[in-house]
Amino acid sequence: MTAFDYRDGELAAEEVPLAEIAARFGTPCFVYSRAAIESAFRRFDSAFGIRDHLVCYAVKANANLAVLNILARLGSGFDVVSGGELLRVIAAGGDAAKVVFSGVGKSEAEMRQALERGIRCFNVESASELDRLDAVAGRVGMRAPVSLRVNPDVDAKTHPYISTGLRENKFGIAFDDALALYRHAASRSHISVRGIDLHIGSQIEGLAPHVESAQKALVLVDRLAADGIRLEHIDFGGGLGIRYRDEETVDPYEYAFAILRLVGNRPLQLIFEPGRFLVGNAGLLLTRVEYLKRGTERNFAIVDAAMNDLLRPALYDAWHGVCAVRARPTPSRLWQIVGPVCESADFLARDRDLALEEGDLLAILSAGAYAMSMSSNYNSRPRAAEVVVDGKSAHLVRHRETPEELFERESLLP
Repeated sequence: MTAFDYRDGELAAEEVPLAEIAARFGTPCFVYSRAAIESAFRRFDSAFGIRDHLVCYAVKANANLAVLNILARLGSGFDVVSGGELLRVIAAGGDAAKVVFSGVGKSEAEMRQALERGIRCFNVESASELDRLDAVAGRVGMRAPVSLRVNPDVDAKTHPYISTGLRENKFGIAFDDALALYRHAASRSHISVRGIDLHIGSQIEGLAPHVESAQKALVLVDRLAADGIRLEHIDFGGGLGIRYRDEETVDPYEYAFAILRLVGNRPLQLIFEPGRFLVGNAGLLLTRVEYLKRGTERNFAIVDAAMNDLLRPALYDAWHGVCAVRARPTPSRLWQIVGPVCESADFLARDRDLALEEGDLLAILSAGAYAMSMSSNYNSRPRAAEVVVDGKSAHLVRHRETPEELFERESLLP
């Protein structure tokens, strides 16, 4: 059974019609399939077989507590980039000992919080961060477990906004500087060197960039071992792409085979940080057509979802599939799917051939990753509800915000 499919001419999530979800919870609404999330995790995890490894889901992709809990129950670790994400993982039942903390701008408070919670490792991204972490760990009487995030200067051949492994990117430590910084880290009294980390980007379609960056990292691993700095793990990051339209995708078994062959018999635990791969195609954005506006140049379907709900098309010119929840026999035409936000960039899809009438429901596909997690309250728009479907049941896992909730933390001047 696929996560989203037509049943008797109507699109459903698992065994629940989307029209029923819209009637119960309103629109716009994010809908996730539990079965699809579990299937993607098991597929990725099983690809590495009995080799010592840990899958650390990238929380930034989708941070809903229910989604995190589904993954925690499967034994997933987590990759976080803020103290807030760490607290979310713990609230969702995640194990702090399976958390790696990435990000270029960790504050002292976040470092202290993570140390006290007992996280698995910090992925350190600069010499200054290393020194700060050493000082913070000293003040709390602990040794901070550390990997250095090394920038291998590998072109992931993805959108420049989600490419993170090139020399000009803000992320990581330059490959040529890494050996000296590892030696410095090993000399610090409150730092425990544990591993090496790399992450070259997101939505990577081919295998070659992964292989190239892994090869460079393993050269550094061997140089460190020759210096007496023996690492416990290598964190390959994430980045496996999904199919939004017609993209080439890398099968996790093909990816695992390539990584395992490169690592060989080195006594290293393997860590991975997939995000989009686990949740991207497990979710959709359900929206309703408010108005149809026919013009001489273009036809606009104005829906109740907007760029504040799904920013990717406006930010990356990203493509998302659009399906009518119930297909109509009436003649189709090309529509621009746009929202009510007061920006010309407020579009969800361009030039889609659909037969539409006002009031119809549409499903914006592949919206499980970097959709709700990037949403905002621009134009004082309440953020959408979130629903997880589990077989025949639909569970509200985040209520729709109200306008009053948006300003309840604000106050007037005296």
